Amino acid sequence: MLEFLIKYQAYGYFFLTIFLTVVLYGYILHLYRSEKKGLRNYEKYGKMALDDELNSEPVEPSVRRENDKE
Repeated sequence: MLEFLIKYQAYGYFFLTIFLTVVLYGYILHLYRSEKKGLRNYEKYGKMALDDELNSEPVEPSVRRENDKE
């Protein structure tokens, strides 16, 4: 019984590692494509750490929903 658990634990670890690697590369590809299409500019987000004053300009304008306006 113990050998059975050890065997499937190793398989689970291997497939989980493969799955998480694929998810990570997919996320990196998503970030790259969205920046290339011009949907986001991630350099602005990187500058947030350098310019973090209280009176700093926001990175993106605030978009309020209809419920928030009332």
